[in-house]
Amino acid sequence: MPSRPNTGAGITERPMRGTLDGRRHFRRTAVLGAGVMGAQIAAHLANAGIAVTLFELPADEKDRNAGARAAVTALGKLKPAPLAEPGMAKRIRCANYEDDLESLRDCDLVIEAIAERSDLKLDLYARVAPYLPERAILVTNTSGIPIRTLAEGLPAELRGRFCGMHFFNPPRYMHLLELIPNEGVEADVTDRLEGFATTVLGKGVIRARDTAGFVGNRVGVFSMLSVMYNAGQAGLDLDLVDRLTGPGIGRPKSATYRTADVVGLDVMAHVVGNLAATVTDDPWLSHYRLPDWMNTLVDRGAVGQKSGAGVYRKQGRVIEVFDPETMAYRPVRSALDDQVREILKLRDPLAKYHALIRYDHPQAAFLHASFLDLFHFCAWHLREIAACARDVDLAMRWGFGWTMGPFEIWQTVGWQRIVRELRDRIEIGDAMSDVPLPDWVTDPERTGVHDGEGSWSPAISAQKPRSSHPVYRRQEVHEILIGEPKPQKPTVYEDEAVHLWSAPGKLAVLEFRTRMHAIDGAVLSGVLRAVEVAEDDFNALVILQPEAPFSVGANLEQILGLLDEGRQDEIASLIDRIQAASMALKHAPVPTVAAVNGLALGGGCEFVLHCDRVVAALESYLGLVEVGVGVIPAGGGCKELALRAESDAREGDVFPHVARYFEIAAMARVSSSALEARNWGYLRPADPVVFHQNELLHVARHQAEALYESGYVPPARRADIRVAGAEGIANLKTRLVNMLRGGFISEHDYEVGSRLAEVICGGEVDPGSRVSDSWLLRLERDAFMTLVSTGKTRERIVHMLEHGKPLRN
Repeated sequence: MPSRPNTGAGITERPMRGTLDGRRHFRRTAVLGAGVMGAQIAAHLANAGIAVTLFELPADEKDRNAGARAAVTALGKLKPAPLAEPGMAKRIRCANYEDDLESLRDCDLVIEAIAERSDLKLDLYARVAPYLPERAILVTNTSGIPIRTLAEGLPAELRGRFCGMHFFNPPRYMHLLELIPNEGVEADVTDRLEGFATTVLGKGVIRARDTAGFVGNRVGVFSMLSVMYNAGQAGLDLDLVDRLTGPGIGRPKSATYRTADVVGLDVMAHVVGNLAATVTDDPWLSHYRLPDWMNTLVDRGAVGQKSGAGVYRKQGRVIEVFDPETMAYRPVRSALDDQVREILKLRDPLAKYHALIRYDHPQAAFLHASFLDLFHFCAWHLREIAACARDVDLAMRWGFGWTMGPFEIWQTVGWQRIVRELRDRIEIGDAMSDVPLPDWVTDPERTGVHDGEGSWSPAISAQKPRSSHPVYRRQEVHEILIGEPKPQKPTVYEDEAVHLWSAPGKLAVLEFRTRMHAIDGAVLSGVLRAVEVAEDDFNALVILQPEAPFSVGANLEQILGLLDEGRQDEIASLIDRIQAASMALKHAPVPTVAAVNGLALGGGCEFVLHCDRVVAALESYLGLVEVGVGVIPAGGGCKELALRAESDAREGDVFPHVARYFEIAAMARVSSSALEARNWGYLRPADPVVFHQNELLHVARHQAEALYESGYVPPARRADIRVAGAEGIANLKTRLVNMLRGGFISEHDYEVGSRLAEVICGGEVDPGSRVSDSWLLRLERDAFMTLVSTGKTRERIVHMLEHGKPLRN
């Protein structure tokens, strides 16, 4: 990295008022346009607890809001689900442009999401402008129309409150949101929108320049075009290209052509055509076109997933791919070269890149060429499209699912090495453009773009630091780019299985280091030790993983190994220890908090159930899924469900509540979100749901501090848990018998379900009997050991390990 003073020239810092998290600023919102995108934006606002009115054209006289209502109904059928919990749909009010414009007077934020035509958008703005209050901000979700073009058509008094707010599809799940100011927008407006989008909606915000495609699509679309161009040059089959450009190079499984099918080939054609018409001075202009064969597919109506055929189609059980040479479909068959396959398995990107360029093979050469053309493009366009290189890399991570952005890859491989390769490629005419590299790129002292001071910004010829927006103070954890220093985690204790470190506020934080944060004997030892250390030296203990998942549960490989060696006594010891760990979390002298993101399954879910408080990211998926491998929850999970059923029942009949929890566990259901887990009772009403995963530690710390400062006393062990008893067991077994006779479950399903019923109902005792938590834990342990010793359960464990899905035997 060249040594240059970080003078901040060209950067204007200003004090920002309040937290600017946006929740208090945007209490009522409206979405204009009930198409697929507009309806999904409305759904995500509803997920966040924001009142939203969804507008559409008026329908017939019987139901003027039928258009918007149909869009809301359709939300329940879309996959992946736009609504975090079906009940969120009730927060969306349906409206139309003729009868309901008066309701805009109550809105703080209005999001326009209609068709990508500037004339239609401007007509709509003229229609709604008289109804917008002075405080209201108007934003457009356009993905390509220049913001300045739309701003010029607005009344003067609205221009200061107008900008672009580009959601990526699907809005609930895609982390990237591009915020595109127009030249006359007030600074406070964009600051408030950034805070709102970050904390309330959970987005990763990039402030993009008002250029064609903004940041994400400009780079993402070109990356796909460069792959298509170089694949054509190399004569590679389309399915082979997808094998080469997926997870092996840090991109999603959909790779290139499958991604085009998901997006829609007609949409791709529209986006690429718009770019070609807009970026007329782009050195890569001649490449802003789809292959002729793809245009032919569009003409045929084979536009991808939504039409049933595109680059790929499914014929019965056979997946077929289009062959441009024959202009017909054939079965998917193309295979990776053996050595290329081994290269793509390498985890070290530097070793992977070096292996590719050393291996003389068309598949390796294709990947090398595609990378170089992408680097060339990004270097040339950086000044135009983004404030700094960080924004490009994060846009590709957040918007396209890449594990590393283009500048990160370049910096990892070696900046000067890539510069030499690019110069050679440009000089001999192999590059997609002959434009020379910018001077800042070829600086002989440069080693990269990201470092401890910030990220390179050609506009200011200096390293641009991270945003000083107050909302980021809540992000005690954030994405670290290659070259940036990792956050300090003062170690209290660590080994191969766990890392216990201290955070401000006398907080102990425990991380698991196992694959997928699975729970094995070493992790259990770490949990027990962490509780002891926290009791002596800290005010609270938080379990927080550095990245999702929270935990996929017990280490099945360890259990299978012990089972095959006939060491059932050691399996029983593991069950004793996981129960001890769960109970230690529940009854520790200091508060315990689970900070959950992603999957929390089996034993991981049991740990969550036993903590005093749970702080869950919206995209948390909780489930007691043990029946899927032929056993039952035995880390205190059944005991905890029985406790919660009793609490839900208050003084009434406990059985209906037991039956509800039984059904969820017996079906091995996994919640579709943290909000659904709360509805199930796996999360308590007081457990916060956080929309931005990087704020988990901040919220968990404050929850822990509040518990500690309010005079925390751990819950007492229970000896008086009211259970459903023998009558409840008989009732649940009757349901299982009916399912068995109807062919809905197998004999072993019946056996597993019966054991679960016996435990969750408290055993063969009188209805309403009161039992101890130790009694329920013993029932769990005995049932688990009985089931794990059966051949059918062993088959299920083996199948899960080999195929990653349950076996119904």
